[in-house]
Amino acid sequence: MFSDLFIKSISILDQLPAHSYLNDLAVIKSLQAMGRLNFTKQVTFLVGENGIGKSTLIEAIAVSQGFNPEGGTVNFSFSTEDSHSELYRYLHVSKGVSARKDGFFLRAESFYNVASNIDQMDRIPAPGPSVIESYGGVSLHKQSHGESFMALVTNRFGGNGLYILDEPEAALSPSRMLELMCHIHELEKKNSQFIISTHSPILMAYPGAEVLYLTEDGIQSVSYKETEHYQITKQFLNAPEQMCKYLFSDDSQE
Repeated sequence: MFSDLFIKSISILDQLPAHSYLNDLAVIKSLQAMGRLNFTKQVTFLVGENGIGKSTLIEAIAVSQGFNPEGGTVNFSFSTEDSHSELYRYLHVSKGVSARKDGFFLRAESFYNVASNIDQMDRIPAPGPSVIESYGGVSLHKQSHGESFMALVTNRFGGNGLYILDEPEAALSPSRMLELMCHIHELEKKNSQFIISTHSPILMAYPGAEVLYLTEDGIQSVSYKETEHYQITKQFLNAPEQMCKYLFSDDSQE
């Protein structure tokens, strides 16, 4: 384990443009109110309801560190659609003294574009091993979504790096999520930091991680059992028939 994180805190330094939709996001209001958000663990989960601003924030963190907005390493420069927000321009990131040797920004919604760009780079003649070798030797497009995701993590994430993941569970079955947790554990031992946006109570259970719960009322560190994600999932799994009966009853729709 290492004590000096690559990213130690974030804050919004300047006033956002008055016309920007970012001013309406709860996570932005919370950041402005609290002044600074500290990262204290090697693995941090950002959790909260849809629309709260998790993906916008995690994208801004990634772009501020030089990662391609659609995903990849700092060496990826492709752009399928210029849709990322301007938040990174106003985000101040406090870094540790250690320099990372690796890093990757992986977002579920644009993973297809990353896989396509890897194939394109692999077709460019160059000395040494082909680009695709760094990802397991098989095109990510020739594997299932979950298989290609895990091939990337297994072969490309080398350690001593900053890994920013946006809703990785979208590609993974429950067993694959457990496999991802094992890789996170191994990479954590190799001086790595993870910042992960997720809805998955499985991933949130990662031992020793910090869960930052983003709500309309602010950002707070909680145990994963305090999150709505865990509580609703537990209630459903404990009594799925009763839950469905309630959800589909006329009274529940009123």
